[in-house]
Amino acid sequence: MPLDTSTTYRLTRLRLDGRRWNELRLLQAQISTNPASSGSSYLSMGNTAVLCTVHGPAEGKRSETAGAAAQKKKSTTGSGGGDRQATTELANSLRDAFQPHIHAHLYPRSTISVHVSVLSSDGSLFAACLNACTLALVDAGIPMPGLLCACTVGMSGRASTPAVTAESAQIGGINESLDPLLDISAPEEVELPYMTVANTNPMPDITVPKDGEDEEDDEYDAENENQMLSIVHMDSGVHVSYLETMFAVGIDGCKQTREILNGVLKAAGKRVLMGETASGLDYDDE
Repeated sequence: MPLDTSTTYRLTRLRLDGRRWNELRLLQAQISTNPASSGSSYLSMGNTAVLCTVHGPAEGKRSETAGAAAQKKKSTTGSGGGDRQATTELANSLRDAFQPHIHAHLYPRSTISVHVSVLSSDGSLFAACLNACTLALVDAGIPMPGLLCACTVGMSGRASTPAVTAESAQIGGINESLDPLLDISAPEEVELPYMTVANTNPMPDITVPKDGEDEEDDEYDAENENQMLSIVHMDSGVHVSYLETMFAVGIDGCKQTREILNGVLKAAGKRVLMGETASGLDYDDE
C-alpha cells in the first residue's frame, strides 16, 4: 500500500508509527555480548536489529606495512534478507567509513576484522550497522578520535522538485508541504527520498598554556565540532535546495544517537568498575 505522506502527514503531523518528524525510534544497545571476540555489540533501532563482533588486531599480510587493514563482513539471518550485491555494497560502505576513522597507524602489519549480522531490517540499516560497529570497536579497545554515530533523514512528499517553486515564490515563501523526517523506517524508505549521515565528536586538544598566554583563546568549541559531517550516503535523489535542512536535522539526530550510545558505554564501564572494586575487596579480605 503506498505511503500517502502528502495528506496523512500534513493533517496529523504524525507518521505511520506515531512519531513526530524529529523523533528517533526506540534505540537499545549492549556491548560485550560475545565473550569469544575482542569486542562485540548488539543494537536495535526500532525493528532493525544487528549484531557486531570485532576480532583483532591480528597479524596481517606482509604487504600491510603502513597500518592496520579493516575488514568488514556482513551476513543476514532471520528476516534480514537482502541479495548478495546489497550485502557487498553495505560491507564496502562500512569498510570505507571506518578505515580512515580508526587509528590504524598504531597497529602496523595487522588486521582488524569486523563481522556484522543483520537479525532484522526495518529501515536505516546502514545507520544501525555504523552505530553497532562503533560500539564494538570501543569494546575491543580500538583507538578512534571519537564516536562515529549515524542516522537517516528523509523528506516528506516530492523532494525532487525545488524548495522554492513558482507558486511559492509569488507569495515570497518556500514549499512548506515538505518536512524533514528523522530515522526513516522501511515503509518510508520505499516512498520517500532519504540519506544516511554520520558525524563524530573529536576529543579536544588539551594543551597547557604558557606564561602570559590567555587560556580562553584555546577553548574547545564542541558545539561547532559536532556540526561537521563525516559521512553522507545518498540513497535516492534529493533536490539541492533541501540538503541544508536535511543536514541540520541529520546532525541533530546524530547528537541524540551519540547521547544514547554514550549512556550505554558509561553504564557498561560503571559495571566493570564495580566488578573490579568488588573483586579487589574480596582479595583484600582473603
